[in-house]
Amino acid sequence: MATQHSRSAARLMMAPAVVLLLGWMLVPLIMTLYFSFRNYFPLRPDRVPGWAGFDNYVRFFTSSAFWPSVQTTLVIVGGVLVITVVLGILLAMLLDQPMWGQGVVRILVIAPFFVMPTVSALVWKNMFMDPVNGLLAHLWRFFGAEPVSWLSEVPTASIVMIVSWQWLPFATLILLTAIQSLDSEQLEAAAMDGAPKLKQFWYIILPHLSRAITIVILIQTIFLLSIFAEIFVTTGGAFGTRTLTYLIFQRVLESQNVGLGSAGGVYAIILANIVAIFLMRIVGKNLDA
Repeated sequence: MATQHSRSAARLMMAPAVVLLLGWMLVPLIMTLYFSFRNYFPLRPDRVPGWAGFDNYVRFFTSSAFWPSVQTTLVIVGGVLVITVVLGILLAMLLDQPMWGQGVVRILVIAPFFVMPTVSALVWKNMFMDPVNGLLAHLWRFFGAEPVSWLSEVPTASIVMIVSWQWLPFATLILLTAIQSLDSEQLEAAAMDGAPKLKQFWYIILPHLSRAITIVILIQTIFLLSIFAEIFVTTGGAFGTRTLTYLIFQRVLESQNVGLGSAGGVYAIILANIVAIFLMRIVGKNLDA
């Protein structure tokens, strides 16, 4: 049993890491809040910095692009979550079955997660979705159909497809680990009682995966709310694919005002917290089950 002296020593040794972590999080947050109330033009010496109050917040919030960008952000996040969770469950169940070269197949399925977002977006844009020389265009022509200009005709769906391809391995890995922890005797008993495969999945496998699904949703949402690279490389925010993060980037470039971008960053933090609270209330209860 740990003594008071050993616990104090442990806290003392952990203190530098905790202080560094707090500084890593709090310093950028405080600077963002500070600059959001100022007009600051680091690349425009002709403009004099000064106190702006809530003007930056009002300008950003009343912009005609604000609410569409929030809507686009939520649509992309929701679409990616649905695809990765559903396909992740199916892939995890498939990879759990004994097969030849199982280890190699698992590595190939997980590999896309380690590809940089910019590289992934470039591959999809030029190799798959190009309306002239892309693989999908050749596939469409093979079946006698007219190729689709994905990034201009169905831009949001294209972004969702690209991001889902990146995050599907993460969901599959977490769900596969959860499936492997399932007691096989439960499935054997259900099979002996004559339960069909669909009922086995619905009443045994899916409830067992509930906590893993919750973790996948929460972790992916944190990162997906700040999606940027895929949009920057593919559509450049055009065709209705401008998310809140990309809108912040554009506003800073247009005005060269760091204060305006900082105000947008505060709005992004508020949106992330609202979504996180909503998810914790809806699905986070599974963590306590």
